[in-house]
Amino acid sequence: MAKPRILVTGAVGKTGAPTVLQLLEKGFPVRALVRKLDDRSGALERAGAEITVGSLEDPVELEIAMRGVQRAYFCPPLEPGTLRRAALFAVTAQEARLEVAVVLSQWLVDRTHLALHAREKYLSERVFAWMPNVKTITIVPGWFADNYMAAFEAISQFGLMALPLGQGLNAPPSNDDIARVIVGALTQPDDLVGKSLRPTGPKLLSPDDIASTFGRVLGRAVRYQDAPMSLFLKFAKSINISDFLVTQLHAFLLDYQRNSFGVGAPTDVVREVGRRDPEPFEAIVRRYAAASSLSRRTIGSMTRAVWNLTRAMMTSAPDVAALTGQLGLPSIVNGTLAADSTAWRKTHGWPAQAQAKH
Repeated sequence: MAKPRILVTGAVGKTGAPTVLQLLEKGFPVRALVRKLDDRSGALERAGAEITVGSLEDPVELEIAMRGVQRAYFCPPLEPGTLRRAALFAVTAQEARLEVAVVLSQWLVDRTHLALHAREKYLSERVFAWMPNVKTITIVPGWFADNYMAAFEAISQFGLMALPLGQGLNAPPSNDDIARVIVGALTQPDDLVGKSLRPTGPKLLSPDDIASTFGRVLGRAVRYQDAPMSLFLKFAKSINISDFLVTQLHAFLLDYQRNSFGVGAPTDVVREVGRRDPEPFEAIVRRYAAASSLSRRTIGSMTRAVWNLTRAMMTSAPDVAALTGQLGLPSIVNGTLAADSTAWRKTHGWPAQAQAKH
């Protein structure tokens, strides 16, 4: 019996690329939707994927991408327009009579969240649930292990992990493990339809634990410093993180500080759906360090790190409220963090004692 053809959107991204490769390893025909042809799409094509150039915003290109496809992974970019893309994808999937859609959402989604992306992901989940003939499985990862690597230069060169994490806990999943859960849902969906799956790493880690892990991998002391949010905003602007992403990360980091990513973790989802034990954070860091030229301290690497730090310190911290207005993003009077949302706490396993304090 022929295996179903699977469409992967966001196919060169953090979860898209490993999803494509893992599906190909299992012998499934894969169509990879990419924005443009480049070295990353070329690597997927050489691995055996069918490459289709198109946009989640274009109804015609999306319809073409779904022709002859039975299942699909919906992975929207972290950009404005998440709900619009989800609605268009849902309409096209229904018209294409897909069997199953696996949808990437987020652990913090809530209809009153301060982050627009979290609110629109919440509404997107409802849109997909309303599809009458397409079965849906939702993936809800939290804070990726990959996110910490943005601070790798300062960690490796200065022995300092300065991030505004408070004392929040996290069980960080690897990109590959998130992909394993996506692949499990796409290839064996029957018992998972209608469920939300949260892939995590195997262990809850404090920021100090994370810093110590970097230290073990690098062979030198690494210290965690709970940095002010303004320092993160300076750094984000200095490395040209988009204004939209800055506004969303600001809210997500406030939830990190409140331990929202630690709630309900770790899970057994990677083991049960991805069919292997989740990767320890140390293994993820070792793989990243082995591929990075920043792992070694040299005169050149230290000089670059000092210059980048100086540039960040001299950058003015953006005003998040002003950015929200400039971007024309809707803000809501009753906006909350997930940690302060009664509805979110009730549905996400917030400890009873913590609920009583709110």
